[in-house]
Amino acid sequence: MAWIFIALGLVTLLLAGDFLVRGAVNLALRLGISSLVVSLTVVAFGTSAPELLVVLSAMLDGSTGLAMGNIVGSNTANILLVLGLPGLAAGLYTAGFDAKKAYIFMMLATLLFIVLAFMGPFIWWHGVGLLAVLTMILIEQAWAVSRKNAVAVVSGDLDGVDPSMPGWKIAFYLILGLIGLPLGAKVLVVNAEIIARDFGVPETTIGLTLLAVGTSLPELATTVVAAIRRQADVALGNVIGSNMFNLLAIIGIAALVGPIPVAGELLSFDLWVMLAASLLLIPFVFFGLNITRIWGGALTMLYIVYFLLVLL
Repeated sequence: MAWIFIALGLVTLLLAGDFLVRGAVNLALRLGISSLVVSLTVVAFGTSAPELLVVLSAMLDGSTGLAMGNIVGSNTANILLVLGLPGLAAGLYTAGFDAKKAYIFMMLATLLFIVLAFMGPFIWWHGVGLLAVLTMILIEQAWAVSRKNAVAVVSGDLDGVDPSMPGWKIAFYLILGLIGLPLGAKVLVVNAEIIARDFGVPETTIGLTLLAVGTSLPELATTVVAAIRRQADVALGNVIGSNMFNLLAIIGIAALVGPIPVAGELLSFDLWVMLAASLLLIPFVFFGLNITRIWGGALTMLYIVYFLLVLL
C-alpha cells in the first residue's frame, strides 16, 4: 500500500504545483506585476514547490535525511536524467544558447552549498546567507535584462497565462495548489518513511533516489516539451535555474525551520557526484556542444549507474 500512496502523493504534488503556478502567474499579472518579475520569482518558486514542500514536511517529521537527500539527489537527477533522457530521445541543440553567466551562478551556489555542508548542520544563519545570495542573483539578473531594454519573458511566453481568466478561477487554482501541495508532500514523506523502515533502507537513500526522481518530474516534463519544440534554451535554463533554486532557496528556507544535519555518505560520495554532474555541463555551456543522442545516452547511463550504486 505504501507504494500506491507514494504514487498518489507524487501525482498530487505535481498537479498542485501546476495549479499554484497557473493561479499565481495570472494573479501577479492581473495585479500589474511585470512578467519578468513573475518569471524570476513566482514561476521559479512554483516549479520548485514539490521539493520545497517535501523538504519542509520531512523536516517537521524529523526526517532530515529525506530532506537533504531529496535536494542533492534532485540536482544530480536534473542534469543526468532530465537533460539525458530528452537528449537521448530527440537531441538538444544547446550551441546557440548563452548560459555562461547563469551556469557560473549555479556553480557558485553548488560550491557554497558543499562548503557549508562540511561545516556541520545547516542552521538559521546559513539559511539567511543562502537566501541573501539568491536575492542578489535575482536582482543582478533583472538588472541585466533591463539594461538590454528587453523583457526576458512576455506574458504570452509564460505557461498557463490566460488574460481572460476570471477571478474565481484564479482563486480556485490557488486554493487547490495551497491545499494539494502540503497534502501531497505529507503523504509522500510518511510513506517514504514506511518504505525505508520496511526495507531497512536509510532515509537519505530514499531521498536521493525515489523522492529525487519524483520531485524532478516537473523539470523532466518541461525539458521533454522543450526538446520536441527545439527550445534547447528553455531546457538548459530550466535545469540550471532549478538547481540553483534548490540549493539556495529550498535549503535556505528549510534551515530557518530547524537544523539540517548532513549524513556522512553525502559528504563522502553524493555531494561529489552532484558536483561532477554539474561540471559535465561545461562542454555544452562554454564550448557550444549540442546534447546529441550519444551525449544524452551517456548522461542517462551515468544516472542509472549512480542510482544503482546508491541503492546497492
